[in-house]
Amino acid sequence: MAKSKNTEQKIFDAATELFLEKGVDRTSVREIANKAGINLALMNYYFRSKENLFDAIFSMQVKKNTCKMIKIMDSDLELEEKIRSYVSAYIDMLIENPLLVSFVMAIVHRSQERITQMNAISSLYSSPKFAKQISDESAKGNIIPTNPTQLFVDMVSLITFPFAIKALIKDRVGYGEAEFKAFLEDRKKRIPDLLLAYLKPVKS
Repeated sequence: MAKSKNTEQKIFDAATELFLEKGVDRTSVREIANKAGINLALMNYYFRSKENLFDAIFSMQVKKNTCKMIKIMDSDLELEEKIRSYVSAYIDMLIENPLLVSFVMAIVHRSQERITQMNAISSLYSSPKFAKQISDESAKGNIIPTNPTQLFVDMVSLITFPFAIKALIKDRVGYGEAEFKAFLEDRKKRIPDLLLAYLKPVKS
């Protein structure tokens, strides 16, 4: 059993590194097997296909990294604090796990249907409690009338897009890793400020 788990972990580690370096579509099963130090037959025995391996790694990454996000969405925090906490935690998560952005982009580009078929990805969606909070705050006049789904997509887009075009930002502005990380740290304040300014009711 221990040997089996060790082999599986070697495959996970090799595939994760190659997916991050080359992208999912440009990584072959043979490359993964070679990097893991196993033969192709053993690789196929464990996962049968690259699709199965991709799903397993993505599910593992999402489950491991999104628990905090779900907890924030379902908390009793005031709306402003919730948005600020969520943005900060999400950016930290992607700094530590940039593969998550690559994986989501890979799913979108390969098949729209795969998004709804993967149970793990539901963890990245807005929660009913957050949606209700937006509706309640709007009804009280504390924020402008807002579609909760639109707000959540706005928030996640502002968080994730810089990670998706990281290479372009670094090239155009001349950032190194330290400068890019400082840029992301600045967005922890900038994104909530933008969203909260948009939500603020206009006084007559």
